Amino acid sequence: MIPIAKPLLGEAEAEAASAAVLSGWVSQGPRVAEFEAAFAAMTGAAHACAVSNCTTALHLALQGVGVGNGDEVITVSHSFIAGANAILQCGATPIFVDIEAEGYNIDPAGIAAAVTARTRAILVVHQIGMPCDMPAILAIARDHGLPVIEDAACAVGSEINIDGNWMPIGRPLGDVACFSFHPRKVLTTGEGGMLTTQDAALDAKFRLWRQHGMSVSDRERHGSSSVIFESYPVRGYNYRMTDIQAAIGIAQLARLPSIIAARRRLAERYHEALAGLPGVTPPREPAWARSNWQSYAVRLSPELDQRIVMQRLLDAGVATRRGIMNMHREESQMDLPVRFPLNNSEFAQDKAILIPLFAQMTTEDQDIVLGELENAIGAEYPQAKAG
Repeated sequence: MIPIAKPLLGEAEAEAASAAVLSGWVSQGPRVAEFEAAFAAMTGAAHACAVSNCTTALHLALQGVGVGNGDEVITVSHSFIAGANAILQCGATPIFVDIEAEGYNIDPAGIAAAVTARTRAILVVHQIGMPCDMPAILAIARDHGLPVIEDAACAVGSEINIDGNWMPIGRPLGDVACFSFHPRKVLTTGEGGMLTTQDAALDAKFRLWRQHGMSVSDRERHGSSSVIFESYPVRGYNYRMTDIQAAIGIAQLARLPSIIAARRRLAERYHEALAGLPGVTPPREPAWARSNWQSYAVRLSPELDQRIVMQRLLDAGVATRRGIMNMHREESQMDLPVRFPLNNSEFAQDKAILIPLFAQMTTEDQDIVLGELENAIGAEYPQAKAG
């Protein structure tokens, strides 16, 4: 079986985790601080705050920019369900807008139409690693005085060109960017997340909230030569990352450039091979974007049945995933308002499939995927076999 994704972990990560265990400090501590500093340097962010996962990062980011009871947050339905859940956790309502017709990211034209007196923030998603059109989004946000949160769960190492300069996602261009280190992501710590921001006041809030609202960090208390009694001036959460996870993250950061280079080579090979295959549209990378290719999504022609194609690939030993979910279609969120047509979002879920891509993938693996994809499509779409 060729898996859809595979984390690149080895001796460096095993040794780093072992060293953290043997140090005796396994909860949030010095390695978390080291990981945060290295991540901030990699993204160009002034501040990076590690947390337990990207969902908790989104919750803190939304709370940090002031989202609360009765507010609305403009976002996409076409994303993992954690986005809307984090908004709901703040007591606010997600307002879904559609994605671009040819891509998988939020359509900036839909944002302005969705703004109301209750709108408190815009949550955009750099879906499957492809950067959003941030200049267009930020122009709308500025016109309405709204903060922008970037769900960069999939986008570590992706880049965007702003005024002729290539910038890594996570600097961030909005107010806060949130990352995931789940095993299906390009950089993994098993579980884990990160918030990056240029705002020192926001960063201070995140650090306070992630540790129960405690006034003194563990490192300060343990490193003090005098007795310190902590206090809890605000209500907080247990959203901490462990030093074991951070140690793995530090090792992963050292691998990141080579991981992304490998993924980009594989994506380019997919582009070339799929360019002439009837029934399939490969993903488009705008000239101003450089994806990390966290996932490679191909779009099927309307007459092809997504489930049948995926089953044929599975039977042939190739794992796939359906197009990105639409939250408004899930039972737990069907009661949320749908004020605008979401045709592009629904079509992308129903007609896109994610095919295998991971740094360790060989050309032989890739040729098998391409051959079996052609077979799976050709059984229903003879023109594909003719090509």
